[in-house]
Amino acid sequence: MVGKPSPGELGEFLRSRRASVSPRELGITPSYGEQRRVPGLRREEVAELAGLSTTYYTRLERGENHQVSDAVLDAIARVLRLSADERAHLYRLARALPPVRGSGHEDRVRGPVRDLVAGSLGAAVLVGRRTDILAGNPLGYALWCLTEAEVAAVGTPEPPNQARRVFLDPAARELFADWARQAEDLVSYLRMATAERPDDLALHRLVSELATGSEDFSRLWRHHPVRDCLHTVRRYRHPLVGDLVVNEEILRLPDDPGQRLIISAAEAGTPSAERLTLLATHAASRKEQP
Repeated sequence: MVGKPSPGELGEFLRSRRASVSPRELGITPSYGEQRRVPGLRREEVAELAGLSTTYYTRLERGENHQVSDAVLDAIARVLRLSADERAHLYRLARALPPVRGSGHEDRVRGPVRDLVAGSLGAAVLVGRRTDILAGNPLGYALWCLTEAEVAAVGTPEPPNQARRVFLDPAARELFADWARQAEDLVSYLRMATAERPDDLALHRLVSELATGSEDFSRLWRHHPVRDCLHTVRRYRHPLVGDLVVNEEILRLPDDPGQRLIISAAEAGTPSAERLTLLATHAASRKEQP
């Protein structure tokens, strides 16, 4: 139903986390000769450890119970060892919270934000709620290897999309030396975004497109990762300047929900810093060409 998360999403999330917790982590030892039929914890084990009846927890996994107390959700989060991001995701799915503020509007880049991106010293790219590339500076475009056609499409109704590039463009696997981490970061973000914006049909169509076009995306989506990545170390195999190791910082714009400014810079005095400077020179000269 448009406007709130599907009840099935809650069950998928709980089952994925239940499967990822080892019984031994919680002090559950199998009886002699026992053959466990499911990975991770059983429903009745989660229920017992959380102080719930198996029937109640089963109904919760099926999305049949919408009056869930904080105490119940906290108990389940404790048993399943959820992170802070996963706990917030559990609350949103269980409570069918309303979409976040601003979720009904298209991404629009404010002038001051565009100026900030253009004037950034590092590689800067502004990404929207659906991972559309909304703005950037020449070094940011060069670092991500955007083609001239993709750069020209920035700011149009059909901008380049980073999730499509990562999952559907084979060149991305060569560019990102840590492609698997980049892919999981994107799926984690999209999992949270779809729960926060259940009425964003374009976002859900993007997820369907990626699930159909990429086996890797489909596999990661089923695993249901949830993690808000705000800073990381990113490694590139850049076709122009070679290997790069950069620090990536992601800044969320509070007044523009869903927009994230991604800034990448290399540690001073390292080979990566020299190569990033070389790339910046190349990007500047390319921009000046008629």
